[in-house]
Amino acid sequence: MNEIERKFAEWQKNAVTLKPELDAMTDEDKKEAFYKDLEFGTAGLRGILGAGTNRLNVYTIGQVTQGLASYLTTGKKAPTVAISYDSRNFSEEFARHAAAVLAHNGIKSYITRELKPTPYLSFMVRHFGCAAGIMITASHNPAKFNGYKVYGPDGCQVTDNAAEEIYRFIQKTPVFDVAASDFDGAVKDGSIEFVDVTREYLDCVYARSVGKARKVSIVYTPLNGTGCDIVPQMFKERGFDDVTIVPEQARPDGNFPTCSYPNPEKAEALALAVELGKKRGADIVIGTDPDADRIGAAVKTDDGYRLISGNEMGVLLIDYIFSHMQGLPKKPVVVKTIVTTDLAARVAESYGAEVREVLTGFKYIGETVKKLEAKNEGERFVFGYEESYGYLSGAYVRDKDAVVAAMLIAEMTADYLAEGKTLADVLDGIYGKFGRYFHRTVSYTYEGSSGAEKMKSVLAGIRKTPPKDIDGSKVVDAIDYLSQTKLDLPKSDVLSFKAEDGSKLIIRPSGTEPLIKVYVTAATGGEKRIQAIIDGFDKYLK
Repeated sequence: MNEIERKFAEWQKNAVTLKPELDAMTDEDKKEAFYKDLEFGTAGLRGILGAGTNRLNVYTIGQVTQGLASYLTTGKKAPTVAISYDSRNFSEEFARHAAAVLAHNGIKSYITRELKPTPYLSFMVRHFGCAAGIMITASHNPAKFNGYKVYGPDGCQVTDNAAEEIYRFIQKTPVFDVAASDFDGAVKDGSIEFVDVTREYLDCVYARSVGKARKVSIVYTPLNGTGCDIVPQMFKERGFDDVTIVPEQARPDGNFPTCSYPNPEKAEALALAVELGKKRGADIVIGTDPDADRIGAAVKTDDGYRLISGNEMGVLLIDYIFSHMQGLPKKPVVVKTIVTTDLAARVAESYGAEVREVLTGFKYIGETVKKLEAKNEGERFVFGYEESYGYLSGAYVRDKDAVVAAMLIAEMTADYLAEGKTLADVLDGIYGKFGRYFHRTVSYTYEGSSGAEKMKSVLAGIRKTPPKDIDGSKVVDAIDYLSQTKLDLPKSDVLSFKAEDGSKLIIRPSGTEPLIKVYVTAATGGEKRIQAIIDGFDKYLK
């Protein structure tokens, strides 16, 4: 009996709630479900829902929670954990099972009674002084996925060292040896406590308000996710009374029936909202992803609705905050990731801001905020963002927050309309002043049991034979973030190549999906040059 068959037999015997699915498995299904265990990292777990060690189910959720419990109770007294969840299938079930496992280990949980955004969970961790936080979410992935994010006591997603230590405890935990308390009984004895900190959280969001004008027509979609109640509540309380919600996407639905890939980075995710915007003549269309930490937007122009990229929205918000905010701190700090446009730095520096660059992943922006607060300089942090549509203003949470971003985008649109300008006009003005960089992110997918090894092989090949030019412009600066020692950054599986003309290629494996992502910048030549660089990279890979 091989290892896959051994694992399958063990699950058939013990995973009683999943037996019908196991019995229906083909040999190929078994291979994909059992060829490995789900790996735990700084992004926690993310996987396809279903039976097996390489799938997310109540048993793998129990195993990782027991590992976290063992980690938390080693040398720590009476730790507590905050828990929330998004609109995905089984999210509430997984969240409650995690709380029950923690209760069996003597760990109290503060859990939301209903789905809440990921940044809300980050806020809960610090509000209640918890040792950790658990967010059940697969962010913007397709409906077949779910996930399990772990946050540290600082409200950031756990960093490399903590993730590795937790993973060691997980690996020591047999998947079918996990015990859980009765959930309702644990609620009665206080081991699990339902909480609601919406008022406290929104008050912190509102403290980041910049604008005065409110005359703006908004179409909003929560994409069947956690923004469904809290974002409309924010709009109402902040005085935005012309808001229309896309009816087909207004309520939670883990099947995402109108949008197979609920990612606001993709034009199709906002298609229904833009269609409704055209009917209503809305000034701005806004969409948040299922766990409401990312946000996309499209602005009305004379030529129709113009989608604003993640890079562009970040540049707009930096320019708006610094030109309109009253009482900016001395020595303000803006934080961007290494794959985020250099235009953001040029705009921020024009206002006298210090720009700090970090690795990809919002946890690194959160760490920067934490370091500032450790020096009693937390008020210096004004804005942080990554090109993948994640933004944060202020230090009240340590993760990207689409709720505060929605407020600022609405205020920004209204203020500029009062000045006779659209966001498109302002953006074109910024390009006229600072120059325009063209960006595109392309992904290469490596799914299944052979995908992980293929990804490693591709990255090893790039390291062995790196590109010498970017569409004819000589590479003059190459950084391997896995081996570099000069930069004050953690080691990371990222490769960066900069050409003589300023064009860039940044290559990294996704931390949550079976993808290699390539971030392409064309410093000259516009969209045609971007495509030429991508075509050249395709040939190079082959």
